[in-house]
Amino acid sequence: MLGDTIRHQAGDAVFHKIEAIRNLAKHARSRDDDQPLGGQGLAEILKNLPEDELLPVARAFSQFLNYANIAEQAHRVRRRRSYRQKAGTPPQDGSLDELVPRLLKAGIAPEQVVKTLVEMRVELVLTAHPTEVTRRTLIRKYQEIGNILLELDRTDLTISERSNKTDRLRRRIIACWETDEIRRQKPTPQDEASWGHTSIEQDLWKTLPDFMRELDRVLQRYTGQRLPLTAAPICFASWMGGDRDGNPNVTHRVTEEVLAMARWKSADLLITDIQELRMDLSMNLCSPELRERAGSHGEPYRQFLRGVRDRLEKTRDWAASKMMGEVGDAQGIYLDDQSLLDDLMLCYNSLVSCGMKSVAEGSLTDLIRRVACFGLALMKLDIRQESTRHAMALDEITQHIGLGSYLEWDEDQKLEFLLRELQFNRPLIDRNFPASPLTQEVLDTLALIADQPANALGAYVISMATSASDVLAVRLLQKIMGVQQPMRVVPLFETLDDLRGAPATIQQLLNIPYYKDDIQGEMEVMIGYSDSAKDASFLTASWAQYQTQEALIKICKDESVHLTLFHGRGGSVSRGGASAHAALLSQPPGSVNGSIRVTEQGEMIQFKFGMPGIAQRSLELYAAATLEATLLPPAAPKAEWREMMDLMAGESVAAYRKVIREQPEFVPYFRALTPEQELQRLSLGSRPAKRKADGGVESLRAIPWVFAWTQVRLMLTAWLGADKALQAAVDQKGVEPLRDMLQNWHYFKSFAGMLEMVLAKAEPAIVSYYEQQLVPAELQPLGSQLRADLQHCKQVLAEITGKDILQGNPVLKRSIDVRNPYVDPLHLLQAELMARCRAISCESTEVEQAMLVTIAGIAAGMRNTG
Repeated sequence: MLGDTIRHQAGDAVFHKIEAIRNLAKHARSRDDDQPLGGQGLAEILKNLPEDELLPVARAFSQFLNYANIAEQAHRVRRRRSYRQKAGTPPQDGSLDELVPRLLKAGIAPEQVVKTLVEMRVELVLTAHPTEVTRRTLIRKYQEIGNILLELDRTDLTISERSNKTDRLRRRIIACWETDEIRRQKPTPQDEASWGHTSIEQDLWKTLPDFMRELDRVLQRYTGQRLPLTAAPICFASWMGGDRDGNPNVTHRVTEEVLAMARWKSADLLITDIQELRMDLSMNLCSPELRERAGSHGEPYRQFLRGVRDRLEKTRDWAASKMMGEVGDAQGIYLDDQSLLDDLMLCYNSLVSCGMKSVAEGSLTDLIRRVACFGLALMKLDIRQESTRHAMALDEITQHIGLGSYLEWDEDQKLEFLLRELQFNRPLIDRNFPASPLTQEVLDTLALIADQPANALGAYVISMATSASDVLAVRLLQKIMGVQQPMRVVPLFETLDDLRGAPATIQQLLNIPYYKDDIQGEMEVMIGYSDSAKDASFLTASWAQYQTQEALIKICKDESVHLTLFHGRGGSVSRGGASAHAALLSQPPGSVNGSIRVTEQGEMIQFKFGMPGIAQRSLELYAAATLEATLLPPAAPKAEWREMMDLMAGESVAAYRKVIREQPEFVPYFRALTPEQELQRLSLGSRPAKRKADGGVESLRAIPWVFAWTQVRLMLTAWLGADKALQAAVDQKGVEPLRDMLQNWHYFKSFAGMLEMVLAKAEPAIVSYYEQQLVPAELQPLGSQLRADLQHCKQVLAEITGKDILQGNPVLKRSIDVRNPYVDPLHLLQAELMARCRAISCESTEVEQAMLVTIAGIAAGMRNTG
């Protein structure tokens, strides 16, 4: 269909040119050699494209890849359904049907399984993605295409029904072809938040009750017990509109608007559900309790729910006023979830008491479970701010009241001041405090927090946290600004040094009686993946994250404090982007103790939750992995395994930093080879790509850093340092200890699997082509060395595993092989267009547009890009 669309919309000449390129690329990949680009033929045809053919060629291959992704997701849905269609079929790996019997067989009591699931808390935190390329209008069209593909699987379709659906599919493909792939304006934080709300509305609002029914069915089948209606083992939070770290576009006014937007959306969705429920509950038999609330009306449920609907409409109107910056009429609205749940449970209990339990377990049960999960806030909003902003605010306060400079005090002096003021009831500042604009924004944000219902807010995350005073500073600032129900304060440890210092910081906090009493036995710590990998190499950062978690687990256990770890994972390997199921099972024993928080970023939200069948599978994988890691935690690693990891971590960070920090050619090579500068032409996320506008590579955020290397297929961020580390381990300890780790340690198996996937996607020949087109001759020796190191990494990993890359994972190999012939032309074209753009400063609209489309297309082909 795409071919027909190209022929009709772009003409026969363009269609035949695209087909020639496609056939050359497929032929090149079919050859049994190390030259996937197939010599000069493919490169020449792309190099000589006239300007009016650049864009249609780039778009054709970009859309090929997007449709391959859609088809693959549809196949995953079919595969999941196939496990459930025939009695006696073995359950799917990672499913609850596979796990719960295994837990019972291992001696876990049924009551313990149920208790753990009921009390379990998996919170998925949706965040915007600064390198998510695909426009939302195209994402919606792609979702519809995926749904049509699944509809066409039905075997009971009539000829006319199948024809109509095929016509719909053709219309969607034409619409996608005629839609501009490139966003012309940067999204605002409000736009990003709205996209997150839409993800809930279109995907998870329907999927969540279906998942909960499946969970209830599994429990009932294997334990004989039911899941309580208001249990919420999985829930959602958001950073969109609350993450102000390095993003000056997120202000207190923006956060206020986003909070109101979420309440409006939740109320609107609930009103629709209540209306449908009123249509269902037309019966007149009810309990005395409901009759008392509904009066003598002949249809008491409808009458009672009319009042619920009216309150929700008032809530929606109030939220609309808040979105406009107005006060709004809060009289008679729903502010807390429990009030709404009480009203719904009154209907449920009435139906059950009147012999209509089957009716109660229909749409009413789904609605109760939605409220228990999403609530009136839709998603709790986290606030994130950088630690120095709080220190600067306190410095202005201490200087204003004559205590000196907070920034000049040592840690002991800071803690003494913070604890004294936290325990005294005196105002430190008044309304006329002369704050600087930056400090005023911090204070205004905290004042906003004070005005919000507590159920609307999640965690206050401190990025670049290094000390106990960073945590207590936020606690004091909340007190100063009148926050009656303080947000929990979560330190985020990001760099290698921060991770290594985290245990001492947490121990110091828990040694403070005031703090330990304040947290009431619950502590949350966030582990950063992005900056630690960019700072020290993926291997070294991964091991540091593991060791830090182990130390934090022991400290909190000794202090009788329940620890929840918050994992700041991304889509790429170097940012922790393994399969969620594998990642959770590879954590240290005790780290997943019934609760966990994980970020889900832009592109991964669509990948994991964009189709109902995929979304349900994703929720199941999270629930199953958390349950297994809690009840059947892995054994602690052997001492010799730790020694091996210590050896490799030391080798990896040294080799990585030798290239990144000590090679003077590295930064010029990076900027010449990759589209790092061209990325800035794309209107991506609301957050700037750099922490400092005039900063170099060191100030580049980890996500665009990963994205740039992925575009040229060097994948450097995930393997650099690992080659030297693995070789050192083989040389000093031999292969067998590493194979023992691979066979018997979830953590190392997961690490090796992620590394293998990255190495399978890395293509030295493609990197070489970019170098020939873009990199000055004096920098090319560095590229040759990096490509040699890449090849060496593949060889040493194959030696350890005893298999060629992806030999043991044919599904992933097939997925990559299918995409390669369509990604290759985009790489060659991108290199050519980057060279043209840099030569002529992209005065040609056609050249710039085509180049940006190649970036989007390669991102689609590589999937987990940032």
